[in-house]
Formats: sequence, structure tokens, C-alpha cells
Amino acid sequence: MNEKYVPAEVESKWQRIWEEQKAYETKLDRQRPEYYVLEMFPYPSGNLHMGHVRNYSIGDVIARFKSMQGYNVLHPMGWDSFGMPAENAAIKHGLKSDKWTWDNIANMRRQQKTLGLSYDWDREVATCHPDYYRWTQWLFLLFYEKGLAYKKKAAVNWCEECNTVLANEQVVDGHCWRCDSVVVKKELEQWFFKITDYADRLLADLSELKGWPDRVKTMQENWIGKSTGAEFSFDAPEIHEKIPVYTTRVDTVYGVSYIVLAPEHPFVERLIAGKEQEAAVKDFVAKVRGLSEVSRTSGDTEKEGLFTGAYAIHPFTGKRVPIWVANYVLFEYGTGAVMGVPAHDERDFMFAKKYDLPIQIVVQPQGKELSLDSMTDAYHEDGILVNSGEFSSMTSEDARTAIAKWLEEKGIGSGRTNYRLRDWLISRQRYWGAPIPIIYCPHCGVVPVPKDQLPVRLPENVDFNQGAVSPLATVEEFVNCTCPKCGGKARRETDTMDTFICSSWYYFRYTSPHCEVAPFDSSQANYWAPVDQYIGGIEHAILHLLYSRFFTKVLADAGLVNVNEPFKNLLTQGMVIKDGSKMSKSKGNVVSPEEIVNKFGADTARLFILFAAPPERDLEWNDQAVEGSHRFLNRLWRIVYHYVDTIRGGETSYDTVSLTKADKELRRALHLSIKKVTDDIGERRNFNTAISSIMELVNALYLFKDQEDQPKSGLIYEVLTSLVKLIAPFAPHIAEELWSEMGQEGSVHKQKWPKYDPDAIEQDELEIVLQINGKVRDKLIVPASLDKVALEAAALKQDKVKNLIADKKVVKVICVPHKLVNIVVK
Repeated sequence: MNEKYVPAEVESKWQRIWEEQKAYETKLDRQRPEYYVLEMFPYPSGNLHMGHVRNYSIGDVIARFKSMQGYNVLHPMGWDSFGMPAENAAIKHGLKSDKWTWDNIANMRRQQKTLGLSYDWDREVATCHPDYYRWTQWLFLLFYEKGLAYKKKAAVNWCEECNTVLANEQVVDGHCWRCDSVVVKKELEQWFFKITDYADRLLADLSELKGWPDRVKTMQENWIGKSTGAEFSFDAPEIHEKIPVYTTRVDTVYGVSYIVLAPEHPFVERLIAGKEQEAAVKDFVAKVRGLSEVSRTSGDTEKEGLFTGAYAIHPFTGKRVPIWVANYVLFEYGTGAVMGVPAHDERDFMFAKKYDLPIQIVVQPQGKELSLDSMTDAYHEDGILVNSGEFSSMTSEDARTAIAKWLEEKGIGSGRTNYRLRDWLISRQRYWGAPIPIIYCPHCGVVPVPKDQLPVRLPENVDFNQGAVSPLATVEEFVNCTCPKCGGKARRETDTMDTFICSSWYYFRYTSPHCEVAPFDSSQANYWAPVDQYIGGIEHAILHLLYSRFFTKVLADAGLVNVNEPFKNLLTQGMVIKDGSKMSKSKGNVVSPEEIVNKFGADTARLFILFAAPPERDLEWNDQAVEGSHRFLNRLWRIVYHYVDTIRGGETSYDTVSLTKADKELRRALHLSIKKVTDDIGERRNFNTAISSIMELVNALYLFKDQEDQPKSGLIYEVLTSLVKLIAPFAPHIAEELWSEMGQEGSVHKQKWPKYDPDAIEQDELEIVLQINGKVRDKLIVPASLDKVALEAAALKQDKVKNLIADKKVVKVICVPHKLVNIVVK
């Protein structure tokens, strides 16, 4: 064994051996329990960053740990390889999207292998490969057959920078989730998936996800946004229409003093036609349509509107109420119209105050009386109804029930459940994505591409002109085709699919990536699924995770899988921070993983990233801490080097009866560490404290080395072989090398995980703190088995204690077994 630890030599050696031996190839084995661990697959941007390293290291620790515990572990990797960056690179640099993507994949795969990650590379998938997107298209057709895919004209979110539409979930604070450009509205014919058909199930089944962070479940619950209320209509006699409104506070209906329509509402133009307000309202509508939803609905945004000049009839009072248009009402939510109740809604209150509209109090808090003269904001809590006709004096809760019943009896409304969730807009006007497998025939209409003709392949020669038309529309040989039904001339759909569709089912493809007759082999998927541990960033709490849950439920309904949820446990790791900001090229604070690996080794990079912070918290980059992790691995190497001959030629067992005090302390340190590391990885996912425990064990070994000249070889064998097994998931290369140098057979990663001995962690003696009136005065070594009575007597017998309390009266003695004795005197 070399005296010096040389990471580059050790790591290249074992990476080569693992690849030659296909060490991490996974096969179905029904004799062992299965365990599926998965990190969210990356976009192949070309280079790994430390956030990737953190994500992958967490997954690798769990995969290696579960494998050593006897599980048949599936741990695959692939590439979310469609998307705008590849297309933008093609436009900017004159490269082909596929070449740019495949070159990046090759580079990132190489980088991942230098980290020693235990992936089964035979299961690698790339969403841009025809063998993959063939099945993405197949699944689109499944959704279409089940009535879950449809096309309609709609006002959509449009990113001018990316030249494509975005789903509501991809608009973050009014900006594109990808490039951060301001999002505007545009009318386009688009394809949608009916995710709203699954809203109730997506909401109800959150309760099944016991292993998910509450924060993520709450985010999904809020996004789905289920609310219970009532829907009814106000007559608009001028245009002979009814204006439906939805409200969760129908108990406040008598407080309605105006109606507000969204600027996009189809009634607006008819209501203003020929009126003096017509031009002003049209200008206002045009201005508001250019604003993002977030800016329109933000509490900080000034509420603006215009009177249409028209009136509606209040269904309860028969009075006329003015109809306005305002920036804070969205056509996509509810009915596109709201009833203005300024006394009991904050937005309505601000709006009414600004435009001097009537305010009517109809709910009074119990025991208090509101006055318009003293109100500075709306009262939006429940209370007792006033000024509400026959419903006056009812509580808000009772009134909501009674008014909903009245609406149903009169045939003018009913109770209704509403959702914030909208159908998933999946069309993208981009080239580098899975083509939507639809053909338009002038005779047959919309015709799905026959499944035996999939994949619809992307053409290579594409003109990337800017605009609202997909680049595929410029390729005549792609667009022009034959109708599968009548054989006549037809044209292909030129939109591609949202890349989140590709990532909504990839975890099933991993279970049988070479299946050629279906998206996946159901028997294999049902063996592995659901994913036991999923790992990825909190930024995907709504986008990817919600879509994947939706997909899984559709596939389950189609009989393709027998699971209802895709991910059993979810770990959302924090970001890697440097100089107070998330690492990014734009901020110039990126630390390259390759730089760390080349200087200190992959095991150091992994150990640091896992040790520096709990996984769910942000991690502050620290160069000195990286060096500290490297020093620890050198320290581990030296202690094994010191004892390697003892292990190779000595005993592998020992008699616990003959152990010295130092022997017992070392054995106790070992088994405490085994227990701590096992619990921290397996239950708590606290990798930082697990590593800390291993460091404490190494410190105990060094202390033992200085105390014992002739150690029992059997004890040293147990401690060092167990120590190397404990460090193996975290630092796989050095563990493999040390295991081999100690003369052990096979790979350390194929060994059984050590189990702790409860008897070994029991102490013969304990150090007890002695206090007088709460202040520490002495310490006492006592047998661990001492009871309270004996402990109190032993404390009072101590000379120092007797001297300190000689002239005082003992009021009471407080004994905390195994910890302290506090003598209270006066």
C-alpha cells in the first residue's frame, strides 16, 4: 500500500474497473426487495455545476447504501435534451441542434463518470432521440384518444425572447421561467391537455404523499386552488345577455354596488358600442392586455378601470348596478366577471374609493359595529348579515347555504366548485421538441398519425426565422404529407410539444429503456415503480412534479401501470451559494466541479458537498472547507496504512470478555457510529451528521493508536472494515482502494452494511456533572447502572461538595440519571 493518498490514481483506476465489470448494471430480481432512487435528469447544457454535484451525490449515497443493505437498486441517468437553449445555439452559432445537444451530452456524461456515480449507463435515455420521442408521441395519441388532448384558440402567454408560448405554470412573477423576459398575451390556436379533469384527484391524493415536504404539497394545493362557492348571473338588458359571476362569498351579495368585467371579456365590445366611452375603453383594453397576469393581480398594483356606460340588474334587489372593466380581473379565472363588494373585499374597496363608487356594509362582526366613516379597509371576515333582505341576522356560514339554495330554487344559479388550475397548454412554436403527431386533411379534418408510422421525425434543414410561426412550418417536405385516412394531400401540425411532457414519464422508460413495442414494459414498470426516493430542486414543485403526477394517473387509468403516484419520497435539495448568490455564469461566481476534482479528487468534492449543510438547506461555498474534506480523507488513508499489516495477517474475530478499557471505548465508538450513520442516511437523510460521526470514529482510532501499542488484531479488523464500509457511499473510490489494500475480496460496495451491537454502546461508567444551586462545581465518575438514590448518596459524599455545603441547609437534591446531580441549598 502506498503511504501517500493520490486521488487521481485511485479514482481513475476504480472508474475503469467499474466500467469494465459493469459493476452497476441492474437486472430484475424478484428474490430481493427493490429500491428505485432517482435524481431529476438534467438538461445537457454542456458543463456540470456544483448544484448538479450536490444532487447526484445525494442520490448516489442513497443508492449505494440501499444496495449494501441488500436491496436490488435501480439508479439510472438520462437527458432532458429537447428545449430552447439548443435551438438558440443553432440560431446564434450556426450549429445543428442535434449536434450541439449530443456533444453536450457526451461531455456531461464524461463529467458524471469522473464523480464515480453508480449509474446503470445501459439504461441511459435522451428525450431528443427518435427512440424516445416516438413514445412521447404515442402517449400524446393516447391522451387524444381518451379526450384529454384538444386544440382551441386562446389568449396565451407569449415570450418574445424565446418566440414561443408558455403554460401558466411557466410564468414566474410575470416573466418567462427560462429567460426571465416579460411575458405578454397573444391569441393563438394551441393544443391543451385536460389536466383539470384530474384536479380533484391531484388534490385529494396529496394526502398519500407522506414522504413529500409539506411545503411542496402546499404549493401544489394552492396552485390547484380549489374553492367552493356559488355561480349566478346579472342580466345585461342592453345586449340581451346574462353575465355569470362566481363567488366564494355569496353571503355578501347584497353589498354588490357594481360589476367588473375582464378587459378580454367578449361582452365588452358590445356593451360599449356607440357610447361615448367606446374609444377610451378600447384604448384601456389594449393597454391592459399587454400586462402580465402577476402585475395585474398583485396587491401592490394600482387598481384601474373604466365605466362601460352600461348597467346590469341585481338578481336579488332588482336595482341597476354599473358595469366596469378593470385591470385586476382576468378572463381566464372564474367567469371573467366579478361582483364588486367594496365593503368586504380589499381590491373592491380600493377600486370603489378611487372611483367614488357606493359602499354598502352587509356583514357586521359579532359584538362590533362597522361604520363607513371609520372604515380604512374592507372587512372580509365572517359575521352577521345586515341589510340583506330575508337573510339578515343570519351568520355568514348559514347565509351561504341559504342563499345558494334560494338561487337553485329560483333557477338563476347554484353552488359550484371552482379551480385556479387551468388546462395544460402544450404547444410550442419551436423546432427542437417532439413534433405533435397530428395531420390536417381538408376532407377528413384532424387525423392522428397512425401509431405504426411513429416517430414523426424532425427534419434537419430548418429555417430559424423569428416570429410566431414554428420553424417546422418553413420545411415543405415536413409540412406536406398524405392523409392516412383518404390518401389525399394534407399538412402536418408544425407545433412541437412542451418539453415538460418528455420529463413527465421518463422515470417509467428507465425501467425498460430498450422496449420496442411500448413506451415501457408494464411488468418491469410495476416491479420498480413508484420511485422510492426522488431528488431535485424546489423550483419544480409545480411544473414537473404536478405534470408527472397527472401523467401517472392517466397511465394508471389506461392500465399501463398499477401505481397512482410516481414518487413515494421527495427530497428537495437547497442551492449552492457563493458570495451571497446562487452560483451562475452571469454573476461570475461559478466553481467548476472539474477544477475541484482535478485538484482534490471526486471523493473530496462529494464529501464536501454532503458535509457542508443539511441537504434541504442552501449550501454556502467555502474553499477552506473543501480543503478540510481533503485533509480528512488523507487522515483516513494514513490510519488504514498504519494498521494495514495488522489486518492482513491478523485475526478477524476476538473475545469481548478480554477487552481492555481502551478496547471497549474504541468498540463503543464504532458501534455508535454504525448506528448514527445508518439512521442518518436511511431515515433522516442527514448526510452531514453521518459524515461527522465517521470523522469522530477516525478521531477515536487515532486516540486508540496513541494508547495501545499491541492492539487486538480482531478488534482492529472489525473497526477498519466497518469504517471503510461506512465511508463507501460518500467516498466510493478511496473506500474501494482501502478495501482492496486490506486484502478483502470483492467490491466494498457489494458488502453487507454493518449492523450495530446494542451491548457495545452500553457504558460501564458515566461522567456525572455535580451542581450546587445550578452552578457546576465538580464532576463524578460512577457506574452506569447507579440508580437515583445511590447517585444522590455518591454526590453528597464528595469532599468538595461537603466543603461547599458544610454551613448550609440542603433543601432538595435533583438527580437526572446519566447526566447530573443538582444540590439545592440555602
